[in-house]
Amino acid sequence: MSPLPFEPVARQGLSRYPPTEAAEVWVPGDFILTHGPGPFSRLIRVGQRLRIRGDDRLFTYWSHAALVVSAHGDLIEANKPGVIRAHADDYRNVEYTVVHTDASPADREQCVAFATACADNHEAIGHTIFVSIALTLLTGAKVSFSVDGTTICSGLVARAQERTGVIFSRDPSHIMPADLAKYYDVRP
Repeated sequence: MSPLPFEPVARQGLSRYPPTEAAEVWVPGDFILTHGPGPFSRLIRVGQRLRIRGDDRLFTYWSHAALVVSAHGDLIEANKPGVIRAHADDYRNVEYTVVHTDASPADREQCVAFATACADNHEAIGHTIFVSIALTLLTGAKVSFSVDGTTICSGLVARAQERTGVIFSRDPSHIMPADLAKYYDVRP
């Protein structure tokens, strides 16, 4: 499958943290990308590698994303059992990168408000989205389907970033962690 054309997204910078180190400054509207060691993280990376080839394959290193929603390191993410509130301390023992977005304060508020609404509405993990993505990866078909009120981690972040004026070249609900990494040029 040929890669979709895309426009890189402007960002203010990146901050990288190895295991046991943590960010001291958090800006709502930024997001993290991380690389987990578990079986589900491995499955996500394998799936991403089915679609992403060549020089872009390095972005498949990333397997999870979460949105920063407070200056205290509070996060909102799509994880078991759905869209939940979490904290950056949950990632203290894994490597992660904070992507500092290039959004205005008003746009950051919209981004956080969107993610908060998803958490408050108890959006579920998008198992149907995973099936849709898998069919796309395996067949090359450009078909997308999901169940309303469901999301995946990177889809949640992409949908929130849309509130800052970011335009993605694919359905934001189907954006995988590697896609976010490519759009924001987050190399491992």
